[in-house]
Amino acid sequence: MCGRYSASRRPEDLAGIFEIEKWEPEETLEPDYNVAPTKEVYAVLDRPLKDADDPRPVRQLRTLKWGLVPSWSKTPEGGARMINARAETVHEKPSYRRAFSSRRCILPADGYYEWVTGTQERELEVEGKKKRPRKQPYFVTPADGSVFAMAGLYEFWRDKTLPDDHPQAWWVTCSVITTEAEQSPLAVSPTDGPRALADIHPRMPLMLTPDRWDAWLDPSRTDTDELRELLAPPPGGLMRAYPVATAVSNVRNNGPELLKELEGPEEGTLF
Repeated sequence: MCGRYSASRRPEDLAGIFEIEKWEPEETLEPDYNVAPTKEVYAVLDRPLKDADDPRPVRQLRTLKWGLVPSWSKTPEGGARMINARAETVHEKPSYRRAFSSRRCILPADGYYEWVTGTQERELEVEGKKKRPRKQPYFVTPADGSVFAMAGLYEFWRDKTLPDDHPQAWWVTCSVITTEAEQSPLAVSPTDGPRALADIHPRMPLMLTPDRWDAWLDPSRTDTDELRELLAPPPGGLMRAYPVATAVSNVRNNGPELLKELEGPEEGTLF
C-alpha cells in the first residue's frame, strides 16, 4: 500500500523532469517529507487548459488533494479512505474505472514509507501478551536518486452546497495505484533487514519508468487492455530500502531529518 510518502522536489525541478508546459506559481507547495492522506500534493497530468481555444492536452503540474472522491459521491467524507487503488482491479471498480479511462496522472515523490513489525514484537503477540506492536519504518526510494513517479488517478467532485463561483465548489482529488511488492532483491539492502520489498509489505506503489510516462498521461488512450499493460510492474532491482527513525510515524513531524538513514532498526523494532 502507500499511506505516507516524501515529496521535496521544487516545481521548477519537476517541470524539467516531466517537461511541464503549465504550472501556477501560486499553487507552489513547500517540500513535504511526511505526506499523509488528505494533504495537497503535486500531480502531473495532461489536460486541455481551461477556457483555451486550443483543445490540445497540455502537460501540467497541479495541486490535488490526496484521497479520491468519486464524481457521483454525495459527500467527500470517503476520500480519506480512497488513497490507494489496486492495479489488478482499478479498471472495474466503480470508484475508479472512469478516472482510469481518461483521468490518469503521475504523483512525483522522493520515495515512500512502509512499516515492518519487529521480530521481538511479533513474538510478544504470538505469546498473547498485550503490548502494542512497535513497527520499524523503512524508506523506499530509487537507488539512482531519480524521481519516484507513482501512477495515479484524479477525479473532480462538485460540492453542490456551494455556489458556482465559490473557490471550493470543485474538489480535485487523487489516488495512488498500488501493485504486488517486488520479490526480487533490492538494489541496496540493509545489513540487518529486508532483502526485498515483499519482506516489508505485500503491496507497493506502482512506479512508472520514464518510457511509460507519455502513454500513461495521454487522455486519448482509453482502451482498457492497452492501459492495463502500462500497469506492469517496473523491472526489479531499481529500489533500495533503509530504516528511518520512528518519528515519521507521527504526521506532525516533518523535515529532511526523517529521511536520514539509520545504521540499523531502532531498539525494539528488530526486523
